[in-house]
Amino acid sequence: MSSVILKNLVKSYDGKRNVINNIDLEIKDKEFIVLVGSSGCGKSTILRLISGLEEITSGEILIDGKVVNNVHPKDRDIAFVFQSYALYPHMSVYDNIAFGLKMRKYPKSDIDKKVREVAKSLNLEDLLDRKPRQLSGGQRQRVALGRAIVRNPKVFLMDEPLSNLDANLRVQMRSEIKRLHNKLQTTFIYVTHDQTEALTMGDRIVVLDKGKIQQAASPDEIYNNPKNKFVAGFIGQMNFIDVEIKDGHFEIEGVNFKAPQGITGSVIAAIRAEKMTGGDKVIGVRPDIVEMTGGERIIYFELNKNKCSARIPLEYPVGDITELRISVEDMHFFNKETGEVIKYEKEV
Repeated sequence: MSSVILKNLVKSYDGKRNVINNIDLEIKDKEFIVLVGSSGCGKSTILRLISGLEEITSGEILIDGKVVNNVHPKDRDIAFVFQSYALYPHMSVYDNIAFGLKMRKYPKSDIDKKVREVAKSLNLEDLLDRKPRQLSGGQRQRVALGRAIVRNPKVFLMDEPLSNLDANLRVQMRSEIKRLHNKLQTTFIYVTHDQTEALTMGDRIVVLDKGKIQQAASPDEIYNNPKNKFVAGFIGQMNFIDVEIKDGHFEIEGVNFKAPQGITGSVIAAIRAEKMTGGDKVIGVRPDIVEMTGGERIIYFELNKNKCSARIPLEYPVGDITELRISVEDMHFFNKETGEVIKYEKEV
């Protein structure tokens, strides 16, 4: 078992402000969990606390059911893959991968066997004699992965490992890391600020803001049922529109909509950019900017004085006035004061 449990986890550097604020999270054995959030939200700090590279202020960290608060990092049986690769520049690829095994006094024959097995699985067989400076970014990242894999640890921690790669290579490495997880069948805790990585890689996504968990759920649940305005805005491309609901109705650019039962007053109506062409209500907008992304276009405009965008098929007509089609059924509603989602029963 390789479960990781965080109980009332707190981290403060100055004793005044908590960088991590009473986090409770259970990461199951063999789960691929992604911590996502903007810079400074605490996601990388959580990895460093789990690894033992930083001391916790209060709370508990359990690995395999054992409290590891006072266990030395080298004894936690965790592998850490860093954003910067953290390879030894003077060592060959072979020696970089073998380093952890040598430190643990493995027999030479075992080290050689393990290093070559890992190199083969990562397509590094022909690069074992090279130094890191002779490798591309993708090759260096595979070496960093190899150094982690070779020890067969209980838990993998990955801190934005793909952020230094170009876009095409990132897509390729995403697939390789997921394939690796399926092969190794161990626990992965992965940090990123990239929502695409989070949605495509994670069994579960943990959205963080200001040291607190905003929502922890499957990618589908996070995307389709965001718990609050922060999650809705961070994952995907969401439009937020100020509306006033009176007598069960509200208007967007003069077009009347029937509000869900029980919602009234000043609220925020939210609709995803890709949900702006298939609804039953037509709204004419004047695009400020039109972007071509290859398979679709993105247009930018205002609704009720709120900046919005729509992702539309290439064949969809775009002009000085573009007709969008939206529906209440595709909307989420959020409390203006708290940002929390307003729950309601959707009509069948």
